Amino acid sequence: MVQTPVNLTLKDYKSEVKPTWCPGCGDFGVLNATYRGLAGLKLSPEQTVVVSGIGCSSRFPHFMKTFGFHSVHGRALAVAQGLKMARPDLTVVAVGGDGDFFSIGVGHLVHAALRNIDITVVVMDNETYGLTKGQTSPTSPHGHVTKSTPYGQLASQFNPIATALTLNVSFVARGYSAKPKELAALIEKGMLHHGFSFIHALSPCPTFYNTFDAWDASVTPLPAEHDPHDRIQALTLAMDAEKQYMGIFYEEERPTMDQAAQQLAQQAKEFDIDKYMSRYA
Repeated sequence: MVQTPVNLTLKDYKSEVKPTWCPGCGDFGVLNATYRGLAGLKLSPEQTVVVSGIGCSSRFPHFMKTFGFHSVHGRALAVAQGLKMARPDLTVVAVGGDGDFFSIGVGHLVHAALRNIDITVVVMDNETYGLTKGQTSPTSPHGHVTKSTPYGQLASQFNPIATALTLNVSFVARGYSAKPKELAALIEKGMLHHGFSFIHALSPCPTFYNTFDAWDASVTPLPAEHDPHDRIQALTLAMDAEKQYMGIFYEEERPTMDQAAQQLAQQAKEFDIDKYMSRYA
């Protein structure tokens, strides 16, 4: 993570491209929180890369005055990990929606979690496929009626926080687009964390599945006594069916794969092939 002594503000991270989301979309709040998070850390735009997949939320890189990569559907994590491995000096942020990360891209989520590469992931979850006009997504509730499930969603609802915790993700948090200051603080902490940071951002779609009222009623700060180093306690809170807890569920510092790869690369430079082969002469 490269910081700069220049006094950067929110406008230094905004591109000339205006957001094209529907009026009232929660992604506006997540975008604002991301601007705040970057500005709060004074991160150099030239040393920051925002990677996305496909979907409403994945338009993100166009609105950022950082480097950006608008990848293919579900592959934001693959690109972000490769980028961080190749350029460990960069701050890498992967953004997208519940379809990108929990449907077509869920396999990448599993392996990214296990590798613990030092990237920050912000998932904008609206529990629907907004770009394709309102079909069910993995996080849509059981029984949810849409164009793709006229008799109700038959599958169980995907639990992002519980999944991240069971995958041993080293930083797990949840925020809400309607609370951009609090979400910005989580994004800041996620980027400061050395390892894989997973931030689940509730981001309602008022056009195809308006959950604002329901989430306003269920969003609750994590209990003051919650220990973010207690994974079992975090999992219990993540499984609460009545409340959507906000804050840092879990964090743990441990070695990252990009760090280990750099160490191996250095060892390879010092490796004496002649000495090694002489053992078999």
